[in-house]
Amino acid sequence: MTPLEVALKEYGNEAWPGNATNPQVEKYFDEIGFAFVNDDETPWCAAFMNWVLKKCKKPMTGSLLARSFLKIGTPIFDPQLGDLVIFWRVSFDGIFGHVGFYIRETTQMVYVLGGNQDSAVKIKPFPKSQVLGYRRIV
Repeated sequence: MTPLEVALKEYGNEAWPGNATNPQVEKYFDEIGFAFVNDDETPWCAAFMNWVLKKCKKPMTGSLLARSFLKIGTPIFDPQLGDLVIFWRVSFDGIFGHVGFYIRETTQMVYVLGGNQDSAVKIKPFPKSQVLGYRRIV
């Protein structure tokens, strides 16, 4: 199975409201070596991505920072379905980011499948102006 296929099987998993924690989201952290994270409130897009890549025996970053995905795979400029897209959040030069799988794009938006998108695994558009890079994992 490809990473995109594995990610699609998780579609709809979401953080639970209030004090309850979705064990499926906890699993993403636990199975990549972050068992001490025992909630679904900690930002989990990078945990989800690492979990998917681990399931497919692909290179992982071992980090919970989305921007760490800029260090793996091959940089590309013409993304295809299933490539990684890394975004900046808060500020271009900061540490915060987001990562997901490329689905499609319009003139101004990039649609990605990722974890912790409105607290769920789903497809969501992000502004192209926030793209830091595209990576291909083989």
